[in-house]
Amino acid sequence: MTQIIRRDVLAGGLAVAALSTTTKAQEKTPMYGLIGQMLAAPGKRDDLLAILGESVGDMPGCLSYVIAKDPTNADAIWITEVWTDKDAHGASLKLPAVQAAIAKARPIIAGFPQHFETIPVKL
Repeated sequence: MTQIIRRDVLAGGLAVAALSTTTKAQEKTPMYGLIGQMLAAPGKRDDLLAILGESVGDMPGCLSYVIAKDPTNADAIWITEVWTDKDAHGASLKLPAVQAAIAKARPIIAGFPQHFETIPVKL
């Protein structure tokens, strides 16, 4: 017969309680994610990548900002963002560096054919 050790039961209970508290906190303020495709004017993808790369310095609340070339379309890029919450993303759009990048990039942006909002999770 296996003997249950009170210390093990207590430790397991505390671990479940801690996990439950963490999960509840994450449910209250879910992270905010965006995945979008952006099209550059023909032949201007590298220029657009450079402009976007300049503006990703200090953005409070930004957990991840990845820009990538689309391997199937020479004028397309993908942007994948993870933010602490949706408000942090909204606030980032008002930052002077981001506003300057938007103004600089606007003439060479040909469109935004795909855009998805996500709720990132930590595993």
